[in-house]
Amino acid sequence: MIERRPFAALGGADHGWLKAKHHFSFAGYHDPARMGWGDLRVWNDDEIAAGTGFPPHPHADMEIITYVRAGAITHRDSMGNEGRTEAGDVQVMSAGAGVRHSEYNLEATPTRIFQIWIHPATTGGAPSWGAKPFPKADRSGRFVTLASGDAADTDALPIRADARVLGATLKAGERVSVALDPRRHAYLVAASGAVEAGGVTIGARDGAAITDVAKLDIVAVEDAEIVLVDTA
Repeated sequence: MIERRPFAALGGADHGWLKAKHHFSFAGYHDPARMGWGDLRVWNDDEIAAGTGFPPHPHADMEIITYVRAGAITHRDSMGNEGRTEAGDVQVMSAGAGVRHSEYNLEATPTRIFQIWIHPATTGGAPSWGAKPFPKADRSGRFVTLASGDAADTDALPIRADARVLGATLKAGERVSVALDPRRHAYLVAASGAVEAGGVTIGARDGAAITDVAKLDIVAVEDAEIVLVDTA
């Protein structure tokens, strides 16, 4: 089953400094039919105006992955971590038993990110943060694991969830396949461009909720950048 979720039909809000679209219920947007997908709880498509951002606020018991699509985000937290994550890079925060953090766009232009929240396999524990570059050229024509709860994925950022986050860039006409467990849940978003996933056309910033699929074949309709989350 592959259910396309068009970008134009997503919930969202325009706060002036923040233009947000929500693939799942979040903040003031509530859809009881879209409370998550497996262990995936949040997928927000955010545009943050220059010189603005999210002031310090708390989280607990959530794996929060930030995929930077354009610009850069500057992170600070109560553990003393600070870092600037720019387009092509990924950051991960395991909130654990509790952490406070801020995320600001200190750039001169808007920053565009995906915020992806995944329920952890176990609750509590010490919080942690990390970031890593994933050059788009290294993802050309293939999926690269960006974050994973599997210790065998040594090149990925570690998360404390039964999940993995994959990214790929495709030229028009290129094909890529990914093996999935049909009992699990996958969610695909085209960060840019358009693809056909299992014969279903997914346009720019559309989502696709996928289950009961053992092998997902993807072909780029036009040059595209895609992100896929696979969770229990």
